[in-house]
Amino acid sequence: MDPLLEVKGISKAFGGLQALRDINFTVSAGERIGIIGPNGAGKTTLFNILSGFTPPNSGMVLLDGQNILGKKPYQIVNLGLTRTWQLVKPFSGMKVIEAVSVPTFSKRYKNIYPAHPQRLKGINQILEGIGLAEKIWEEVENLNHSELRLLDISRAMATNPRILLLDEPFSGLSPKETEKISRMIIDLNEEGLTLLIIEHRLKELMKLVQRVIVIHFGEKIAEGPPECIIQDSRVIEAYLGERVSDLGLA
Repeated sequence: MDPLLEVKGISKAFGGLQALRDINFTVSAGERIGIIGPNGAGKTTLFNILSGFTPPNSGMVLLDGQNILGKKPYQIVNLGLTRTWQLVKPFSGMKVIEAVSVPTFSKRYKNIYPAHPQRLKGINQILEGIGLAEKIWEEVENLNHSELRLLDISRAMATNPRILLLDEPFSGLSPKETEKISRMIIDLNEEGLTLLIIEHRLKELMKLVQRVIVIHFGEKIAEGPPECIIQDSRVIEAYLGERVSDLGLA
Protein backbone atom coordinates (compact mmCIF):
# COMPACT_ATOMS: atom_id res chain seq x y z
CA MET A 1 0.00 0.00 0.00
CA ASP A 2 1.33 3.45 -0.93
CA PRO A 3 1.92 5.92 1.92
CA LEU A 4 -0.80 8.47 2.60
CA LEU A 5 1.81 11.13 3.41
CA GLU A 6 5.43 11.33 2.28
CA VAL A 7 7.90 13.90 3.59
CA LYS A 8 11.00 14.03 1.39
CA GLY A 9 14.12 16.05 2.10
CA ILE A 10 12.40 18.93 3.88
CA SER A 11 14.79 21.68 4.97
CA LYS A 12 14.03 25.13 6.34
CA ALA A 13 16.27 27.97 7.50
CA PHE A 14 15.32 31.26 9.11
CA GLY A 15 18.27 33.51 8.34
CA GLY A 16 21.27 31.75 9.82
CA LEU A 17 19.17 29.34 11.89
CA GLN A 18 18.68 25.92 10.32
CA ALA A 19 15.28 24.92 11.72
CA LEU A 20 14.96 21.67 9.73
CA ARG A 21 17.54 19.71 7.76
CA ASP A 22 16.69 16.95 5.28
CA ILE A 23 13.67 15.51 7.11
CA ASN A 24 12.32 12.28 5.60
CA PHE A 25 9.51 9.98 6.72
CA THR A 26 6.31 8.36 5.48
CA VAL A 27 2.90 7.93 7.08
CA SER A 28 0.49 5.14 6.24
CA ALA A 29 -3.27 5.51 6.51
CA GLY A 30 -4.53 4.78 10.02
CA GLU A 31 -1.26 5.34 11.88
CA ARG A 32 -0.80 7.23 15.16
CA ILE A 33 2.65 8.82 15.10
CA GLY A 34 4.33 10.88 17.80
CA ILE A 35 6.86 13.61 17.04
CA ILE A 36 9.13 14.56 19.93
CA GLY A 37 12.18 16.72 20.53
CA PRO A 38 13.32 19.55 22.80
CA ASN A 39 11.97 23.07 22.52
CA GLY A 40 13.27 24.66 19.34
CA ALA A 41 13.92 21.32 17.65
CA GLY A 42 11.76 22.24 14.65
CA LYS A 43 8.60 20.26 15.38
CA THR A 44 6.08 23.08 14.98
CA THR A 45 7.99 24.37 11.95
CA LEU A 46 7.46 20.93 10.42
CA PHE A 47 3.71 21.15 11.10
CA ASN A 48 3.65 24.67 9.63
CA ILE A 49 5.23 23.33 6.43
CA LEU A 50 2.93 20.31 6.18
CA SER A 51 -0.15 22.52 6.62
CA GLY A 52 0.95 25.21 4.17
CA PHE A 53 1.68 28.06 6.59
CA THR A 54 5.47 28.07 6.05
CA PRO A 55 7.29 27.28 2.79
CA PRO A 56 10.41 25.08 3.05
CA ASN A 57 13.68 25.90 1.35
CA SER A 58 13.80 22.46 -0.24
CA GLY A 59 12.04 19.11 -0.32
CA MET A 60 8.61 17.73 -1.13
CA VAL A 61 5.45 16.82 0.77
CA LEU A 62 3.23 14.30 -1.02
CA LEU A 63 -0.35 13.69 0.05
CA ASP A 64 -1.71 10.66 -1.78
CA GLY A 65 1.13 11.09 -4.26
CA GLN A 66 0.35 14.76 -4.94
CA ASN A 67 2.94 17.41 -4.03
CA ILE A 68 1.12 19.89 -1.79
CA LEU A 69 3.97 22.37 -1.36
CA GLY A 70 3.00 25.78 -2.68
CA LYS A 71 -0.67 25.24 -1.95
CA LYS A 72 -2.55 27.55 0.41
CA PRO A 73 -3.57 26.21 3.84
CA TYR A 74 -7.24 26.10 2.84
CA GLN A 75 -6.36 24.10 -0.28
CA ILE A 76 -4.47 21.56 1.84
CA VAL A 77 -7.46 21.34 4.20
CA ASN A 78 -9.66 20.61 1.19
CA LEU A 79 -7.31 17.75 0.29
CA GLY A 80 -7.84 16.23 3.73
CA LEU A 81 -4.98 17.43 5.96
CA THR A 82 -5.71 19.77 8.86
CA ARG A 83 -4.21 20.74 12.20
CA THR A 84 -4.73 22.08 15.70
CA TRP A 85 -2.61 24.73 17.38
CA GLN A 86 -0.31 24.85 20.37
CA LEU A 87 -2.11 27.95 21.64
CA VAL A 88 -5.88 27.69 21.29
CA LYS A 89 -7.45 30.91 20.01
CA PRO A 90 -11.25 30.63 20.02
CA PHE A 91 -13.51 32.96 18.07
CA SER A 92 -14.70 35.51 20.62
CA GLY A 93 -18.40 36.33 20.74
CA MET A 94 -19.41 32.94 19.35
CA LYS A 95 -21.20 29.97 20.81
CA VAL A 96 -19.58 26.55 20.57
CA ILE A 97 -21.81 25.41 17.71
CA GLU A 98 -21.02 28.60 15.77
CA ALA A 99 -17.27 28.22 16.26
CA VAL A 100 -17.36 24.63 15.02
CA SER A 101 -19.60 25.62 12.10
CA VAL A 102 -17.00 27.94 10.55
CA PRO A 103 -14.89 25.15 8.95
CA THR A 104 -18.01 23.53 7.47
CA PHE A 105 -18.00 26.17 4.77
CA SER A 106 -14.91 24.49 3.32
CA LYS A 107 -15.24 22.91 -0.11
CA ARG A 108 -14.36 19.47 1.29
CA TYR A 109 -17.08 19.52 3.95
CA LYS A 110 -19.71 20.89 1.54
CA ASN A 111 -18.98 18.07 -0.88
CA ILE A 112 -19.73 15.55 1.85
CA TYR A 113 -22.70 17.38 3.40
CA PRO A 114 -24.13 19.56 0.59
CA ALA A 115 -27.34 20.56 2.40
CA HIS A 116 -27.35 22.80 5.49
CA PRO A 117 -29.40 20.38 7.64
CA GLN A 118 -26.87 17.66 6.85
CA ARG A 119 -24.00 19.96 7.85
CA LEU A 120 -25.75 20.85 11.11
CA LYS A 121 -26.29 17.17 11.86
CA GLY A 122 -22.63 16.51 11.14
CA ILE A 123 -21.58 19.26 13.57
CA ASN A 124 -23.78 17.82 16.30
CA GLN A 125 -22.26 14.38 15.73
CA ILE A 126 -18.75 15.82 16.02
CA LEU A 127 -19.55 17.64 19.28
CA GLU A 128 -21.19 14.55 20.71
CA GLY A 129 -18.23 12.36 19.77
CA ILE A 130 -15.70 14.87 21.13
CA GLY A 131 -17.62 15.32 24.38
CA LEU A 132 -18.92 18.88 23.98
CA ALA A 133 -22.58 18.11 23.29
CA GLU A 134 -23.65 19.64 26.61
CA LYS A 135 -21.76 22.86 25.78
CA ILE A 136 -23.23 23.35 22.31
CA TRP A 137 -24.90 26.70 23.16
CA GLU A 138 -22.18 27.88 25.55
CA GLU A 139 -20.18 31.03 24.78
CA VAL A 140 -16.62 30.00 23.90
CA GLU A 141 -15.25 32.51 26.43
CA ASN A 142 -16.84 30.43 29.20
CA LEU A 143 -15.02 27.20 28.30
CA ASN A 144 -12.20 25.96 30.50
CA HIS A 145 -8.77 25.03 29.11
CA SER A 146 -9.64 21.38 28.55
CA GLU A 147 -12.87 22.29 26.77
CA LEU A 148 -10.99 24.77 24.56
CA ARG A 149 -8.67 21.93 23.53
CA LEU A 150 -11.70 19.85 22.62
CA LEU A 151 -13.17 22.80 20.71
CA ASP A 152 -9.96 23.14 18.71
CA ILE A 153 -10.06 19.45 17.81
CA SER A 154 -13.78 19.76 16.96
CA ARG A 155 -13.06 22.60 14.54
CA ALA A 156 -10.37 20.50 12.88
CA MET A 157 -12.70 17.50 12.65
CA ALA A 158 -15.37 19.68 11.02
CA THR A 159 -13.18 19.76 7.90
CA ASN A 160 -13.53 15.95 7.68
CA PRO A 161 -9.77 15.30 7.55
CA ARG A 162 -7.93 12.16 6.58
CA ILE A 163 -4.83 13.33 8.46
CA LEU A 164 -4.95 15.40 11.66
CA LEU A 165 -1.87 17.14 13.07
CA LEU A 166 -2.18 17.68 16.83
CA ASP A 167 0.23 20.24 18.32
CA GLU A 168 0.66 19.55 22.07
CA PRO A 169 -2.92 18.42 22.77
CA PHE A 170 -2.09 17.65 26.44
CA SER A 171 -0.54 21.02 27.26
CA GLY A 172 -1.93 22.42 30.51
CA LEU A 173 -4.28 19.49 31.12
CA SER A 174 -4.74 17.48 34.30
CA PRO A 175 -4.11 13.70 34.25
CA LYS A 176 -7.86 13.07 34.10
CA GLU A 177 -8.33 15.53 31.22
CA THR A 178 -5.34 14.03 29.42
CA GLU A 179 -6.82 10.56 29.75
CA LYS A 180 -10.11 11.80 28.29
CA ILE A 181 -8.45 13.35 25.25
CA SER A 182 -6.23 10.28 24.78
CA ARG A 183 -9.31 8.08 24.65
CA MET A 184 -10.93 10.42 22.15
CA ILE A 185 -7.80 10.35 19.96
CA ILE A 186 -7.84 6.55 19.94
CA ASP A 187 -11.55 6.54 19.07
CA LEU A 188 -10.94 8.91 16.14
CA ASN A 189 -8.07 6.73 14.96
CA GLU A 190 -10.19 3.59 15.15
CA GLU A 191 -12.72 5.35 12.91
CA GLY A 192 -9.98 5.70 10.27
CA LEU A 193 -8.29 9.02 11.07
CA THR A 194 -4.51 9.23 10.67
CA LEU A 195 -2.75 11.26 13.38
CA LEU A 196 0.59 13.01 13.85
CA ILE A 197 1.04 14.27 17.40
CA ILE A 198 3.61 16.69 18.82
CA GLU A 199 3.78 16.32 22.59
CA HIS A 200 6.23 16.95 25.44
CA ARG A 201 4.45 14.75 27.96
CA LEU A 202 6.29 11.61 26.98
CA LYS A 203 4.72 9.12 29.35
CA GLU A 204 1.23 9.84 28.01
CA LEU A 205 2.38 10.06 24.39
CA MET A 206 4.27 6.77 24.41
CA LYS A 207 1.13 4.95 25.53
CA LEU A 208 -0.84 6.53 22.70
CA VAL A 209 1.25 6.22 19.54
CA GLN A 210 2.49 3.31 17.45
CA ARG A 211 5.64 5.01 16.14
CA VAL A 212 7.80 7.92 17.24
CA ILE A 213 9.92 10.35 15.21
CA VAL A 214 12.61 12.24 17.15
CA ILE A 215 13.90 15.62 15.94
CA HIS A 216 16.94 17.31 17.50
CA PHE A 217 18.41 20.60 16.26
CA GLY A 218 16.32 20.28 13.11
CA GLU A 219 17.47 16.76 12.22
CA LYS A 220 15.69 13.44 12.55
CA ILE A 221 17.86 11.38 14.86
CA ALA A 222 15.61 8.38 15.50
CA GLU A 223 12.40 6.70 14.39
CA GLY A 224 10.68 3.58 15.62
CA PRO A 225 8.20 2.07 18.08
CA PRO A 226 8.00 3.73 21.53
CA GLU A 227 9.65 0.83 23.35
CA CYS A 228 12.72 1.18 21.13
CA ILE A 229 12.84 4.98 21.20
CA ILE A 230 12.91 5.23 25.00
CA GLN A 231 15.96 2.94 25.07
CA ASP A 232 17.81 4.67 22.20
CA SER A 233 21.03 6.19 23.53
CA ARG A 234 20.90 9.03 20.99
CA VAL A 235 17.44 10.02 22.18
CA ILE A 236 18.34 9.78 25.86
CA GLU A 237 21.46 11.90 25.33
CA ALA A 238 19.97 14.48 22.97
CA TYR A 239 16.42 14.85 24.24
CA LEU A 240 15.57 13.11 27.48
CA GLY A 241 18.75 13.85 29.39
CA GLU A 242 17.52 11.54 32.12
CA ARG A 243 17.34 7.88 32.85
CA VAL A 244 14.28 6.25 31.33
CA SER A 245 13.25 4.97 34.75
CA ASP A 246 13.24 8.53 36.12
CA LEU A 247 10.69 9.52 33.49
CA GLY A 248 8.33 6.70 34.34
CA LEU A 249 8.62 5.24 30.85
CA ALA A 250 10.07 1.89 31.80
